[in-house]
Amino acid sequence: MEYILYEQKGAYAVITINREKALNALNSQVLEELDATLEAVDLSTVRALVLTGAGAKSFVAGADIGEMSTLTKAEGEAFGKKGNDVFRKLETFPLPVIAAINGFALGGGCEIAMSCDIRICSDNAVFGQPEVGLGITPGFGGTQRLARLVGAGYAKQMIYTARNIKAAEALRIGLVNEVYSAEVDAEGNVVKSAQEVMLAAAEKMAAGIAKNAPIAVRNCKKAINEGLDVDMDAAIVIEEKLFGDCFETQDQQYGMAFFLDKNKDKVKEPFKNA
Repeated sequence: MEYILYEQKGAYAVITINREKALNALNSQVLEELDATLEAVDLSTVRALVLTGAGAKSFVAGADIGEMSTLTKAEGEAFGKKGNDVFRKLETFPLPVIAAINGFALGGGCEIAMSCDIRICSDNAVFGQPEVGLGITPGFGGTQRLARLVGAGYAKQMIYTARNIKAAEALRIGLVNEVYSAEVDAEGNVVKSAQEVMLAAAEKMAAGIAKNAPIAVRNCKKAINEGLDVDMDAAIVIEEKLFGDCFETQDQQYGMAFFLDKNKDKVKEPFKNA
């Protein structure tokens, strides 16, 4: 891999888009390497993922404009499909994915973040869908996921105006879950940058998710994602089946047995199923 770094840390792993000189912009090679990385994740040992970008300036600044500038209509549609296929794989990936966002998350960067389950950011993060200023529409799911996340009104305003928003506004409209600032000492000296604090929070969250029953966590992700695409009556049926699917598993039997055990001094062991 030239542009993707993958590091497993116990029961979770960190994927870093590592094209720092280009502000981690997404070209065809980055998309192909990300796709291959997801395919190679060991689902038997990894229970959560963190996705971030290399360097202090940018999460992902967008799709590679240099590559897009000469595309024909057919090539443009194919490039959009390539990005959408990878982002959809990320969105439907069996494991929870946390986007740890620092700096620019524009165009394709905002779109890949929206494909993750949870988004947290540093206070210098900047979000936007600037495509109409370039003569195109968002092409990696931006017109669809943004409206679903923040509502059609905010989504249309962001997309039509091509205006970037800062971290505080992204939090206010529900685009991100949490914003992190630098850690300073009593004299006002920076002890940890906002990026370091945010990445530590993302990894702590991933480690916390990884401690829970993996079959249950995966089924929760599936139930939420699939339920949002149907009406409530159909959604409840999806939940019922995935709820039932957890029973007779080692995780369910162990988790409930531990809860019912009157010996509170007993140390809870990690869940076994993966």
